[in-house]
Amino acid sequence: MSASQSAAKLQPARGAGGPATRPHPGTLVLALVLISLPLWITHVGGYTDIVSRVLIYALAAMGLNLLLGFTGGLSFGHAAYFGIGSYVVGLMLKHATHSVPLALLVGTVTGGIIATVLAPLCVRLRGIYFAMITIAIGQLFYFVAIRWASVTGGYDGLTGFSRHAIHALPGVTWTLGSTGFYYLVLLCFALGAWLIYAVLNSPLGHSFVAVRENQKRLRFLGVNVHYYAAASFAISGFIVALAGGLNALLDNFTSPNSLSNNLSGDLVIIAVLGGMRNFWGPFVGAAIFVLVRDYASNVTNNWMTVIGLIFVLSVMFFPMGIMGFLQRKGKVRS
Repeated sequence: MSASQSAAKLQPARGAGGPATRPHPGTLVLALVLISLPLWITHVGGYTDIVSRVLIYALAAMGLNLLLGFTGGLSFGHAAYFGIGSYVVGLMLKHATHSVPLALLVGTVTGGIIATVLAPLCVRLRGIYFAMITIAIGQLFYFVAIRWASVTGGYDGLTGFSRHAIHALPGVTWTLGSTGFYYLVLLCFALGAWLIYAVLNSPLGHSFVAVRENQKRLRFLGVNVHYYAAASFAISGFIVALAGGLNALLDNFTSPNSLSNNLSGDLVIIAVLGGMRNFWGPFVGAAIFVLVRDYASNVTNNWMTVIGLIFVLSVMFFPMGIMGFLQRKGKVRS
């Protein structure tokens, strides 16, 4: 019996954290809101760069959530792949090319390949030991970025690169100002979300959920659990690396902070806050996290206290996350 066949028996109800079988009608509304956002965001006191950051963090958290929420692997080291993507994009634009798509591609592939190589080592451990080895790997890359100052800039970070216009077709130039870059981020977010959705609604995605639900049973059936866990780890690494590259382009700067365990913890908080067993949960969590951080940091230097309080309240009153709570309420009412 294959893992996907086993998953069919182990598959929980959709509300319990299984992959969605078809897009929710609200997805179309969300798409229309995001596409039209530059036309109205300034009228409500916002700006496109903050929404670009929301989408970047949402993409990174959705990539992590493929491993965390749907496969059951708690990683506190995924900032490593975020930071690798960020640094590679910066180094490519500074030393090798002015092509933003090429830099993004190389950054994504580099971070993803490193995640793929490290995945078999990590997934052989479970529970707290899995979390600990991901922390150790994250710290390894963090200290490499600090010590290799001649390349990375050390504590000061990597500067000297910037976004360049994309010459998509002869005579057609895509300028990457605030609005142009927002649409680039939106395009990458849409592609990343589509990839995650396609994976989750494939036999592979159902196998991920089976790994989360009952590894012991899968082993008894002769399924190589490590293979599927490693596949989830690798795919999430590619997506998180893409988000890291976009983050470097947003700031025209990257630093060891993009590799830190603090960022890894932020991504976990975002996924849990929004609902780690819900497809759109990390997006909701990223919107809350980034917007609250942006507002609170303008009011007080203790903005992390505000984030921590929101997280504690969420865990206490919405243990399945905000989207999980709303989905459950909708089912109860129906």
